[in-house]
Amino acid sequence: MSRGDPGGSDQPARSHRFDDELLGLDPDDPETQAFAAHLDRMQRQRPAYTVEGYLAGVSDFAESANRAEGGRRWAAVTLVALLLVGVLWAAGNALAFVVATWF
Repeated sequence: MSRGDPGGSDQPARSHRFDDELLGLDPDDPETQAFAAHLDRMQRQRPAYTVEGYLAGVSDFAESANRAEGGRRWAAVTLVALLLVGVLWAAGNALAFVVATWF
């Protein structure tokens, strides 16, 4: 049963999009489900060069950083920290320029 069924199962409805790739694997196995989710992410088509496309890319980065472990997770945290430092530096310079032009 899927989520919309009156039986009320906790399992989401499984997509049959990748049945050929998952042939012979147990569909209830968590590793198989993770692999199917990975295939779905790889085949997802998004509008490129739009705000929605860029935000979806940031969302994908955040989700993959949350799944990462060890060195990859620390690399993602470092990258985000460097981006935030750069944004704060640029905002500080812009604020200093605005204040300097008023006085």
